Amino acid sequence: MEFRYYRMPEGRKLFALLGEKWRQYYGRDEDFLHFHNYMEIGYCYEGSGVLTLGKKDLRFGGGEFSVIPQNYPHTTNSDDETISRWEFLFVDADAVLRAAHGGDNPMRTERMIRRINSRARFLREKDYPELGAQVRAILDIMRKTEEFYQEEATGLLTSFLAGIARLNTESSEHEESGMEGSKFSDMIAHVLEYINAHYNEPIKVKELADMCHISETHFRRIFSSYMNTGPLEYINQVRIRMACEQLKRTDEPIAEIAAKCGFSTNSTFNRNFRQYMGVTPMEWRRRPENYERELLKFDIHSEEGW
Repeated sequence: MEFRYYRMPEGRKLFALLGEKWRQYYGRDEDFLHFHNYMEIGYCYEGSGVLTLGKKDLRFGGGEFSVIPQNYPHTTNSDDETISRWEFLFVDADAVLRAAHGGDNPMRTERMIRRINSRARFLREKDYPELGAQVRAILDIMRKTEEFYQEEATGLLTSFLAGIARLNTESSEHEESGMEGSKFSDMIAHVLEYINAHYNEPIKVKELADMCHISETHFRRIFSSYMNTGPLEYINQVRIRMACEQLKRTDEPIAEIAAKCGFSTNSTFNRNFRQYMGVTPMEWRRRPENYERELLKFDIHSEEGW
């Protein structure tokens, strides 16, 4: 399992990966799934291969698009000797919907967010022409970068997300489908989403297990199997990653950053920071260039995109 971390440009809610770089042979020398810190919307123009969502393998062949929630394990593999062309949007879906609707009806907005994040989707444009056309239109807007293009793309994206929310009706969230990941993949995705949202609060492994309605022992075994690291280790990795962001971007005292990132004492923060980063927070703050390089040493491989 690999964590691919993207930093959203300041003040934005989406960015795009466009152009010939994404016309390639996908999956070369990769035998693992990955997940992102943002929703990924991908459009396949041509090529063929297999899109893996959780433990489900789905054939792709062009004219299709995927909607993959943050923290959802997936990967793309082209057929042998086949070049595939994809383009991608990475979206802070929660921020988009809250900015559009949160003030008017926050409960409705939360329901939309839950539906959108409830499952991964892989759809053919011929079956969902309006949604497919919206994805291509957003990609073209991002490509042209004309005046107010971010506002235009975000508005169209809001409409697209509403369509996905309608598609993911409450009844279908619990149906068995080839579009959904396995039971355990869904469970882990839900746990990862919770940890990333609540890393600054006390989190007990038993509470995570209770969320999944399984024993703590069983939960630890499943989590470690999927993530190649234990749940406590993953929680600390998230907290350290967030602390690195704060150390790099602010001049706040280290003790305050430790508290904001979920560490109960400064000594616990310093011990964990040194364990993962190899230096103290103060030393690291003086050498922020270590950020990307040191994060790559985590058990969960972390990098800023491909």
